[in-house]
Amino acid sequence: MTDAVRLHILFYGRVQGVGFRYRACNAALKYGCTGWVRNNIDGSVEMEIQGKKYDIDSVVSAIEKGRYVHIDNITVKEIPVTAKEYGFNEK
Repeated sequence: MTDAVRLHILFYGRVQGVGFRYRACNAALKYGCTGWVRNNIDGSVEMEIQGKKYDIDSVVSAIEKGRYVHIDNITVKEIPVTAKEYGFNEK
C-alpha cells in the first residue's frame, strides 16, 4: 500500500453502546483498512486506522451514518504506518 496513511482518531459524543465499534470494524474491512478500535473509560472511542486516505474517509462516513451514533467532536493525528498489518479488530 504505497500511498497508505495511519491515523489515530478520537471520537467524542454518543459513541459508546450504539454499535460504533461493530460498524467501524465492518466498514474498515469493506474498504480494505487495517487497525483497531476501542472504547475509552472517558466515554470516547479511540481508533488507529491505516489505508488510503479516501478509504479512511469512507470508513468514518459509514460510522457517522450509524442510527444511534452522534459524533460531537473528532481529533485526528497522523502517525507512522505499521508494516505488515492485517485486519481490523476491537481491542
